[in-house]
Amino acid sequence: MKAYTYTSNSEYETLTFAKDFARTLKVGDVIVLSGDLGAGKTKFTEGILSYFGLDSEISSPTFTIVNEYKNNDISIFHFDVYRLEDVDEFYAIGGEEYFEKGICIIEWGEIIKDALPKEYIQINFLKDSIDENKRLIEVSVF
Repeated sequence: MKAYTYTSNSEYETLTFAKDFARTLKVGDVIVLSGDLGAGKTKFTEGILSYFGLDSEISSPTFTIVNEYKNNDISIFHFDVYRLEDVDEFYAIGGEEYFEKGICIIEWGEIIKDALPKEYIQINFLKDSIDENKRLIEVSVF
């Protein structure tokens, strides 16, 4: 179910949208980010971390699979499951155990769709074919 579409014209607008979006998040929320390489998934994550005062710490978890960020109140788990062969590898690292411990942001989450909780937020990033800075960001809640 498509809930909302936002048009971003720059990295700054993507960061600002993500920071505003982060105000609604709470422990147990799972956010799945999907889109081509360079579409804005990590930039969006940076915006969420910024809201929680953690933006200076971001690094892509491409090789570690998950990075944990923690402030006094909340843990944020940033997954990049692009390198996983299938959902069984996610289960093998205990990935689903993170869902209740904090906010989970999962890049390429469609790879582990079967492991996702019943309720999650899907965000698709679509690059514009003409303007390389423009993105359509589609937010759906399941």
